[in-house]
Amino acid sequence: MKAEGERFRREKASLPGRIVRFYVSGFREMTVGRTLWIVVLLKLLAMFAVLKLFFFPDLLAGKSPEERATHAMEELTERRIEN
Repeated sequence: MKAEGERFRREKASLPGRIVRFYVSGFREMTVGRTLWIVVLLKLLAMFAVLKLFFFPDLLAGKSPEERATHAMEELTERRIEN
């Protein structure tokens, strides 16, 4: 009787709840996949760290709040796209 009640509740659960439960149970049962996901996440972290360091320098470092405000205003209002 108890199992039948649980099954009924599971069938009546909302769609987002069923989707979340599907993925949680899938990740819980993974063996090799878990290791692959860790490798993928580490690669993404390393890639974004390298991109941030080399391609997005902090142009406002060491400037006072007034200088930062002036720089931001100039970039937003006076910067033009050159053809």
